[in-house]
Amino acid sequence: MSETVDTQQLLDIFYSYMVAERRLSPNTVESYGRDLMKFTVFVEEEKGKNLCNCTRLEILLFLAEQQKAGLSSRSIARMLSSIRTFYAFLVAENIMPHSPVCNIESPRIDKKLPAVLNREEVDALLESPDSETPIGLRDRTMLEFLYATGIRVTELVSLALENVNIDAGFVIVMGKGSKERVVPLGEVAVHWLKEYLQNGRPQLMRGSVHSCLFLNRSGGSLSRQGFWKLIKKYCVQVGITKNISPHTLRHSFATHILEGGADLRSVQMMLGHSDITTTQIYTHIAKDTLKKLHKKYHPRG
Repeated sequence: MSETVDTQQLLDIFYSYMVAERRLSPNTVESYGRDLMKFTVFVEEEKGKNLCNCTRLEILLFLAEQQKAGLSSRSIARMLSSIRTFYAFLVAENIMPHSPVCNIESPRIDKKLPAVLNREEVDALLESPDSETPIGLRDRTMLEFLYATGIRVTELVSLALENVNIDAGFVIVMGKGSKERVVPLGEVAVHWLKEYLQNGRPQLMRGSVHSCLFLNRSGGSLSRQGFWKLIKKYCVQVGITKNISPHTLRHSFATHILEGGADLRSVQMMLGHSDITTTQIYTHIAKDTLKKLHKKYHPRG
C-alpha cells in the first residue's frame, strides 16, 4: 500500500485521524503539520526517499540537523514525538510493517518553569482596560475570567454563553480531547461578567446572534491570536517586562492558588491536566516564591 499512496495522501489521512479519532484541537494538529512538513522536506528533497521507506538513520540525521540549526531540546523532542505518532499510525493502519522510530530516545528536557506574575502585576494588568467602553469592559472581563479560572486562552475564546452559570458561579469548559470540566468562578469574576453581559456584549452583538460569550468588534468570535495581542498590549501599557505567554495568567492562577493552600488534585481538576505531574511544576514555583518572601520579611531570613 505504501507504494500507491503518495506523501500528501498519507499526511491528509493522518491529519483526519487526529481530528476525527483523537479529537485534537486545530492548534495541535497544525503543530503536527509543521513538524511533519519539515521532516518530509528533509527526507524527500535532501535524502531522495519516500516517507514509507525512510529508515532510522534518516530520522537521526534529521534530528541532528535540527540540533545544528540551534533548535532547543524541547523543540526537537516535540518533533520526534510528531514523527513517532505519525509512524505509529501508519503501522496501525497496515500502511507500514514497522516503525523506523523504534529505539530512538527523546532528548532530555530540563523542566522550564513558566513565567508567573506576582499579585501586584496581576492587579495592574486586570485594571488596565478602560471598562467604560464595551471593548474595554470585554477585555477586563476576559482577564478577570482567566485569572479566576485558570482556563486556557483557546478555551476562553471558544466559551459558549450557555456554558456559564452565573447564579451557581461556575463554568463548563471544553478542554483538550473534547473533555468537559466544571470550573468555579470567584465573586469578582462574576461581578465583571454581569457587567459585560449587561453593558458590553449587547453593544458588540450589533444585532447579530452568536453563541460565543466573548465577541469581537464585528459581533463574531474572538481569535486566540487576537486576544494574545490584547494581553501583550496591556502588559506594555502597565510596564510588565516579563517574558509572558498566552498562558501567563493560567500559570499565575495555579501558582497563587497553591500558595493560598489549595490541594494539588483540586488544581489539577481545574486546570484540566490529565496527569498530575504536569500540575506539580507549579509547586516548585510556589515554593520558590515562599522562600523569597521568607528571606525578605523574616528577621533571620
